Amino acid sequence: MMKYLYSLLMLSLLLACNAQNETKEAASAAPTAAAAPQGIQDVDVATFKAKMQEDGVVLLDVRTPKEVAAGKIEGALEIDVLADDFAQKVQGLEKDKTYLVYCKAGSRSARACKVMEKAGFKDLYNLKGGYTAWADQE
Repeated sequence: MMKYLYSLLMLSLLLACNAQNETKEAASAAPTAAAAPQGIQDVDVATFKAKMQEDGVVLLDVRTPKEVAAGKIEGALEIDVLADDFAQKVQGLEKDKTYLVYCKAGSRSARACKVMEKAGFKDLYNLKGGYTAWADQE
């Protein structure tokens, strides 16, 4: 009987330690997952400007050439989301970079981000209010 109780006690301790280790592992993995943004994030002008200061960031203007001619954010790469070859041109970009995407008001850039996400891009930021909101803040 004593051996049975001893075995039961040891098994209980072993299970308790294992459960505690799993909890610690899950807790330590959670901040890492939260720190790595996934998918598309809609951000305001202040957040967009802050992201522009980070390394490995590509600024992408998806407006028409006529809209771009009226003014753009300095340093932006231009690929018109309304052009037939938008998806093809996007395929030529590095997928491991962070992309800050904008259009005039935010809806075309949201569409561009969805196309990019489907193509395998993981770190996408859409400027809420687009270039209009940006210009209002300048």
